[in-house]
Amino acid sequence: MLIVMGGLPATGKTTLSRLLARRMGAVHLRIDTIEQAIVRSGLARPPLGPVGYFVGYALAEEHLGQGLTVIAESVNPLLVTRDAWRAVGVAAGVPVAEVEVVCSDHAEHRDRVTSRSVDISDLRLPEWQEVVEREYEPWHRERIIVDTAGRTPEESLAALIHRLDQASL
Repeated sequence: MLIVMGGLPATGKTTLSRLLARRMGAVHLRIDTIEQAIVRSGLARPPLGPVGYFVGYALAEEHLGQGLTVIAESVNPLLVTRDAWRAVGVAAGVPVAEVEVVCSDHAEHRDRVTSRSVDISDLRLPEWQEVVEREYEPWHRERIIVDTAGRTPEESLAALIHRLDQASL
């Protein structure tokens, strides 16, 4: 199965993806990790455009082909990236679950953005204004929405697992 996690920075995507990967024994592909490795290689400077996503698509295809469940995590802000992830799953012949992680409490989201720490060496985290102004196309198809506002990571994980089970993928 391919689980595609998307949402604005600091909504809880990484935390939720890590917990879910641990619970399912799945591969967690994080586009931030891929992109920062490319930057550290000296081959490119931010912003990288689609290169990190293309590496992610290839890695997901490889792991899915080995029979592994993949959790692909990124902001995933554009229809074109959402369609590309879906195409990876379809080509691999596996179910695809699209998940949008949101934090509906504006103050809580802002606090997360301004107080979080970097967990990838040399990664520059966006500031609140950059998050607010970021290009993020609305979703126009069915997806699982997980609102992390006012919830612990474990509560958000339980909600996500429940919704995945309901989807009968």
